[in-house]
Amino acid sequence: MNNVGSENQEGQQGDKENKPSGLLEKIQQLGQTNVPQLSQDSKIHCLTIVGQIEGHMQLPPHNKTTKYEHLIPQIVAIEQNPNIEGLLVILNTVGGDVEAGLAISEMLASLSKPTVSLVLGGGHSIGVPIAVSCDYSFIAETATMTIHPIRLTGLVIGVPQTFEYLDKMQERVINFVTKHSNIAEETFKELMFAKGNLTRDIGTNVVGHDAVQTGLIHEVGGIGQAMKKLNELIDLTKPKDEVMVQ
Repeated sequence: MNNVGSENQEGQQGDKENKPSGLLEKIQQLGQTNVPQLSQDSKIHCLTIVGQIEGHMQLPPHNKTTKYEHLIPQIVAIEQNPNIEGLLVILNTVGGDVEAGLAISEMLASLSKPTVSLVLGGGHSIGVPIAVSCDYSFIAETATMTIHPIRLTGLVIGVPQTFEYLDKMQERVINFVTKHSNIAEETFKELMFAKGNLTRDIGTNVVGHDAVQTGLIHEVGGIGQAMKKLNELIDLTKPKDEVMVQ
């Protein structure tokens, strides 16, 4: 009997070892170490957008993706959670689904809590609207942002309506970026339609200080500057008496 009991215990322990921990499951499913509902130890939540933004079409498993259906409930939870006072968005993305990227951008722009974005490595294509959707934006000195016209991959029916649809979608991106940054519409279009640049196609790569000089991004900086700015924005939203007590 004792042997049977010990075997059962060993079997249970083996099952526990084979099952991923709660923390590992969160990382695998959401790419986050903690979900906003459970963030009790910090007033700031960090949202990471890396790889390719996956929208309506599921990408191959070997692609590094950020799934927009994972981000949307997190953003809703951030808005509802009273313990979260600010959001830091870190981007290193090649772009991806246009409508999914715009949906994420609109949600971030409509948050009632202070938001700061930081572009590390790259914030390309539809990552540009996401980067400028926050209250204040930073870009690392070596980070790049590719600005180019809307493109479609795969089979496209070559009729006038297709081009009209692309043109309208492009206008949505242009309007959003110019509304949420300091870049002029004419300047943004010049960067978007420029030829012969590093992209070797159509469009422009802007690096660090160039993104700031054009008015696309507010400031060159890293994680320290981004956190400092976010804390300043959080303090501005608090009553003066509460800030003085802190």
